[in-house]
Amino acid sequence: MKQSLFKGVEAIFIPIKDPKLSSKWYEEILGFKLQYIEEGAAVMKITEQSPTVICLVKAKEHQPCHFPDNHFGVGKYVNFLSQNIEETYLFLVDHHVQVEALEGEGDTKFFTFYDPDGNPLGVCQSL
Repeated sequence: MKQSLFKGVEAIFIPIKDPKLSSKWYEEILGFKLQYIEEGAAVMKITEQSPTVICLVKAKEHQPCHFPDNHFGVGKYVNFLSQNIEETYLFLVDHHVQVEALEGEGDTKFFTFYDPDGNPLGVCQSL
């Protein structure tokens, strides 16, 4: 068996309109940790220990991420992991975040929510 060329993901890039406004939302609602901010981007981590950074990149002509129609039923580029997906879902609803229905069955559950710039983001829990 061939070994993978890679050991992980360094960064996820999300197009946004305003780094200050978006980073504030990602910090206050999602609990991400701001690493630094500049005119064109905000760099955040999901947790302080996370090796992957989330780069909120100011787009000149912003359009939300759009995943092409497909036969797998996926509509976003990123799925975040949740410790308790029901609590995560209710927290986002209580904070007036646009969310789609919680789906799945058994140990695997998931849903899509949207950031203030209309980017679809996913949450999943697999026990």
